[in-house]
Amino acid sequence: MIRIDRLDHLVLTVADIDRSCAFYRDILGFEVVTFGEGQGAEIRAPEIQPASARA
Repeated sequence: MIRIDRLDHLVLTVADIDRSCAFYRDILGFEVVTFGEGQGAEIRAPEIQPASARA
């Protein structure tokens, strides 16, 4: 089984970037950094420790 320690980044292509950014910001608590006049955004997840590190 593969164990994931952290996720560095991933790329999503979405139909509505503003709505998608609002979801990640408002629901999941991510930081949104937009660039390129609505062409893209970097979504930064809050720091989360894996369950195994919290024990």
